[in-house]
Amino acid sequence: MRSELEATLGYVRNLPSPPGVALRVIQLAQDPDADLGSTADVVAMDMALSARMLRIANSPLYASRRRVDNLAQALAMLGLNATLSLALGFSIARAMRNDPDLAREPYERIWRRSVIAAMASRKLGQAKGIRRAEELMLAGLLQDIGALALLQTQPIRYLPLLDQAADHAGLAALERQVLGCTHAEIGGWLAQHWNLPGYLQTAIERSEAGGGDHDDEDTFNACVALSGPVADLWLSEDAEAARIRLLPLIQARLGLDSARFDAVLAGIGESLPEIAAIFDVHIASPSQLEDILDHARELQSLRSLRELQDAAEARRQADESEHRARHLTEQISRDTLTGVFNRHHLESVLEKEFDLALRHDWPLSIAFLDLDDFKRINDAHGHLVGDEVLHAFAQALQKLLRVTDTVARYGGEEFLVLLPGTEEAVAVGVMRRVLTDIAATAMAWPGGTALHVTFSAGVATQGGRERFSSVADLLKAADDVLYSCKHHGRNRVMSRSQPTPGA
Repeated sequence: MRSELEATLGYVRNLPSPPGVALRVIQLAQDPDADLGSTADVVAMDMALSARMLRIANSPLYASRRRVDNLAQALAMLGLNATLSLALGFSIARAMRNDPDLAREPYERIWRRSVIAAMASRKLGQAKGIRRAEELMLAGLLQDIGALALLQTQPIRYLPLLDQAADHAGLAALERQVLGCTHAEIGGWLAQHWNLPGYLQTAIERSEAGGGDHDDEDTFNACVALSGPVADLWLSEDAEAARIRLLPLIQARLGLDSARFDAVLAGIGESLPEIAAIFDVHIASPSQLEDILDHARELQSLRSLRELQDAAEARRQADESEHRARHLTEQISRDTLTGVFNRHHLESVLEKEFDLALRHDWPLSIAFLDLDDFKRINDAHGHLVGDEVLHAFAQALQKLLRVTDTVARYGGEEFLVLLPGTEEAVAVGVMRRVLTDIAATAMAWPGGTALHVTFSAGVATQGGRERFSSVADLLKAADDVLYSCKHHGRNRVMSRSQPTPGA
């Protein structure tokens, strides 16, 4: 900026300056020890500012599940950084707007652009993943503060430039030609003069130049710089042409393609009524821009629908994969002939149940079963009938027990039943009832004749009277009882504590 203009501005008596509350907010923004309590005390000094903070806390921009009824709740919901940024923006904007000597129409035009740019800066930053929404809004809002200062301090020199400029880019060119600098540079100087935070000084000064694409701070400044041209879409006579001119810049500086940029425009359009009401400006969307926004919203809806469909398809595929995995697991753990668990799976379940019984000191009974005279069935009717009998027996046995009990084929015509939480006497009673039901049920009909089977069972129980040191010991105990059961004539259930044979 030309030194003479800087000197002139430095001595202008009516140079805009922040009001008292804004000065206090600026001090708080620079204070690393500032907290919500001290900020609330400052904001509460200005009733109009307090009302605006309440209004924005209840706006869709900060959608809360419950209504905010007082300043303390509002500031707690917004947080310290948002409170400082928004309070600073509100107070500075109101101070400049209340100048009675300001040319109203040019001021309103610049201010309208600033409010749109505030929202545009926020939405562009969100599209780039920048989590400094309020700082972006404040920088977008104040980027043309230099133009307002020139309008206020040098209306005779500056008003003709505003009238001659066809657009904002043309205004910057005229400013450099006539003043030797742009309003962005003046705004940066003014921000420094006011002792605004450093990021604001930089963003305002670079608001006519853009920024880089990679560094986070450059991306922040690029969002602010591009927010002005985006705001011009709402103020342009040919919004579609302005959008087409702007797209390459958006792509180059922010890496947003046309679809993502249109989504940003749609987001701005949806939020403008609320922010316009908060800052007391009227913003109308040109019909061309409304068509663009409607198209963007339609694309967003289609994209959302596609995402939902993709998510549903992904869930369906995941469910199918899970089902297949369960099915494969079942296949691996099931005996292919009988459909009950195989010996490998039994060993895993028995280890877990044994550990639980030890840990919680509850009983665990097991029953070793062996079909009586099964070899005779194979010899008399063939192995196919024998297989049919094994399958029917296993399925019938499974149905006669609880869902918490486990039935597994141990090998050949031997089966093992796990009865968790079951004492020995109860287990013996259960297995004798099962034996009675099994004996009464035909397992096959070779040649139209009912074929019935019986079994012998040995029961052993961990807990109560006996304590086994391992699963192997428990299995051996049940197997020993089964051997004794066969020795005494088969077709019976016996246990370690009930060695007397009986059906």
